[in-house]
Amino acid sequence: MTDTVEVTALVLKSTPVGEYDRRVVLLTREQGRIACFARGARRPGSPVMAASLPFCFGTYRLRSGRNSNVLVEAKVQYFFEKIRNDMEAACYASYFAEVMHYITRENNDEAALLLLVFQSLRALEADRIPNRLVRAVFEIRTLVIEGEFRPPDERDPFSPSTLQAVRHIMQAPVRTLYTFAVSDTVLAELEHIAEISLQRSLGHRFESLEILKALQM
Repeated sequence: MTDTVEVTALVLKSTPVGEYDRRVVLLTREQGRIACFARGARRPGSPVMAASLPFCFGTYRLRSGRNSNVLVEAKVQYFFEKIRNDMEAACYASYFAEVMHYITRENNDEAALLLLVFQSLRALEADRIPNRLVRAVFEIRTLVIEGEFRPPDERDPFSPSTLQAVRHIMQAPVRTLYTFAVSDTVLAELEHIAEISLQRSLGHRFESLEILKALQM
């Protein structure tokens, strides 16, 4: 009997394969970023059709195949349907997923990043704070988790309120990360800090970010 493993995961990416299958990339709490095939996921009535779509979060049961993992069963806890029905929110979510896909690795401990991106999607869906602020918080906290963030200090040309917001982003528990509001001036400074820091640390062009910027023009 083939062994299976159950993981808590978020779907980062899902691409069609052949006529009926999908290749799904999961960010898991237990095994970092892993890929699997969802056999028949594109067939009408497939039990894994919905679970193989981007941004789904839940428990996924996988079986090790000869060359790859195979999705056997899934129990989705969050579909984030509101995000899929909002073009701008979907662009932000796609960007977050692309960043996670870029920086995470297989068999790494990525539990902190999984929790961050999950809470970031919840913040997009809840719509309590602007999506621009969600993005800035996500970018800064991602770099903090990766040990790549250099916080500004009093010598930098930022307001005390911005410095206080940065400290909150760095230190707050992830579950309470998106529970504050800022002025337009502070938001602009946070966006600047996040953008410069991300470019300095990663130096990567994210396609979904280019789409998001084009949408906002």
